[in-house]
Amino acid sequence: MRSSIPGLGRVMVVLAAALASASFAIPEDWGEEGVQYGQLGTDVTLPCPGVRASSPVQWRRAGATALPEGSAVQQGSLVLPRASLAFMGTYSCHGEDGGLLHTVSLRLGHAPGVPFVSCRASDYENFSCSWTSSVETFLPTRYITTYRKKSLTGEEKRRNKNGHVGLCLQDPSRPGTCTVHRSEFWSSYRLNITEVNPLGFSYRLLDVTMQAIIKPDPPEGLVVEPIPLAPRRLHVSWKYPSSWPKEPHFQLRFRLQYRPVIHRSWSVVETVNLSEVITDAFAGLEHVVQVSAKDFLDAGNWSEWSAEARATPVRDLVFTASEETTTDARLESLAEEPSQAPNPEPINRSDPLEKMAVLVSLGIFAFFILAAVLVITILIWLRVRKHGKDKTKPNFLVAATHLKALPSESGCRVGNGEECGAGNAGHGAGQCLQCPP
Repeated sequence: MRSSIPGLGRVMVVLAAALASASFAIPEDWGEEGVQYGQLGTDVTLPCPGVRASSPVQWRRAGATALPEGSAVQQGSLVLPRASLAFMGTYSCHGEDGGLLHTVSLRLGHAPGVPFVSCRASDYENFSCSWTSSVETFLPTRYITTYRKKSLTGEEKRRNKNGHVGLCLQDPSRPGTCTVHRSEFWSSYRLNITEVNPLGFSYRLLDVTMQAIIKPDPPEGLVVEPIPLAPRRLHVSWKYPSSWPKEPHFQLRFRLQYRPVIHRSWSVVETVNLSEVITDAFAGLEHVVQVSAKDFLDAGNWSEWSAEARATPVRDLVFTASEETTTDARLESLAEEPSQAPNPEPINRSDPLEKMAVLVSLGIFAFFILAAVLVITILIWLRVRKHGKDKTKPNFLVAATHLKALPSESGCRVGNGEECGAGNAGHGAGQCLQCPP
């Protein structure tokens, strides 16, 4: 036993297992009358019932002329020292007259070891546990499988005086497994797997949390199809595993792995959808695809991979003989030296959608370049125009001032702006100023 249960719970588990072991250890309970079981490597004593200790008794072994080496008769019983598998067989004791007194079949083996136990939930409503024996006992073996919920509400404690101990139901069609139905996803359970044989019992206690052991079954209905006119694309679709209930609160996410048949490395993508488009497949080359699932909130473990599905992307219509030769040589090289990233395809085998995307990108780039050139041209023109206006305005003012200072036809102007005759030029202040010649 590896796990521990404190207090009274531990004692109850041990007592229950001991009682079960005691009932199973009786040979009649194993459906084999006249059979005696013994421990390998120990001394085994075969009694001859109804014979007095002082009476002479002869022991014989069916199919053999002599008893095993080292055997001895003590008070009518046959003692076999350090029994081995070679000692197994049918023995009989006889009286003085050779009459048959008793026959017994000896079977040797080991007491049970602590079983190895693992549990898994393929959905959030049930979980199953499986086990294997840690010791090859060579003897008939039975298993007692029970569980109890670790944390109980007040109502559950009142309804279940025994701490909600239940049976983990075994399925005869699936030996070594049992199932707990209607479990609670957010609860914890303690499993008790007890191995019993005619020589004793051993058990293992295992604590189980649903979130930790959830592992969906693989997705179903995987379909892979080529996409017309798309040489490097494959459309992949699948369905939820039938064992997973269709509830909005418990969704799955998926991962997809694929590779060319001649490639040994897988490419992997993750998605929450039920379909995916592979965009980097090799045109004209068969691909292998698989899918697995996991709880959407990342609880538990990924499922096993689904069964393989295969498909081949369509070939490009423009395909010359020289290109086929080049591609075949490249694929042979790829098979010899696998790479995680696929090699680029020749230009004339690219995806038409990719060509269209490149052309659109180039058109948008050219549009922005032309717009930028136009804006710059307009800004330069506005700047030159404004500079020309600023340069012309002062010339007009100078010309106007010069015209204002020229003499009129009647003479020149005095300082206060009055006109005087030409003969009055040259007088003092306030008089006519001398006009220029």
